[in-house]
Amino acid sequence: MDSTIGFMAPSIPLPAALAESLVAPRPGLLKRERTRLQLVQAAIKVFSARGYAAATMLEIAAVAGMTTGTVYNHFKTKEELAGAVALWLADTLCQRISGSQAGVAEGAQRMAIGIQRYIWLAHESPAWALLMLDVAAAAPSLLLEIQHYALADMRLGIKQKSFRVPSEAAAMDVLNGAVTQAMRSVAIGGLPAAHGREVATCLLRAFGMEPTAAKQVACRPLPPFPALADAPVKAPGRAKQPRKSSG
Repeated sequence: MDSTIGFMAPSIPLPAALAESLVAPRPGLLKRERTRLQLVQAAIKVFSARGYAAATMLEIAAVAGMTTGTVYNHFKTKEELAGAVALWLADTLCQRISGSQAGVAEGAQRMAIGIQRYIWLAHESPAWALLMLDVAAAAPSLLLEIQHYALADMRLGIKQKSFRVPSEAAAMDVLNGAVTQAMRSVAIGGLPAAHGREVATCLLRAFGMEPTAAKQVACRPLPPFPALADAPVKAPGRAKQPRKSSG
């Protein structure tokens, strides 16, 4: 696979709700996990200040307080490191969304919150949203790492008879495709803040809700992100590369 990915250079910082996760304590990590996390943290700082295209592994090593050799021991290329950054961003957002849903028992509302929060990221930090989307396009397994959150909400909505879908897999494809395109449209087109609510309404209707009920659920205020101490986050994983076709 061609490792050249059309990244947009991040030019604004991460939203506060995600940025504070960078410095959150993570007890129990092994040394290698701690080092990877430090490199992801350093890469986010350098990408924010310099943009992806201008950033170098040497700069990232300097910010992390490590040698360049150590960086390459964990990430063979800048693209691979960017993949880890994107995976961290997506997984952290999922965990923060999940924390905010703690008191929400309705599957449809949980789904609406998740949809709107991803589109919120595109409003708050367009360049970071585009980075995450571009990595997902180059390494589709990134979506597999995070979609279990949405699938759980989908299944809850089906169990509660809010959703009626012919196929979970088809419904997840509709969800992923719509939210991905909405994020990209918002990031590059400056659509209004209400766009996330409107997309959520459309998707809830697509999953079988009546129009009035779908709109009512999608228009509920988004719950705030909880204090970080109540929502611990994990160490960064690896953005897996898709398997090559044997054809």
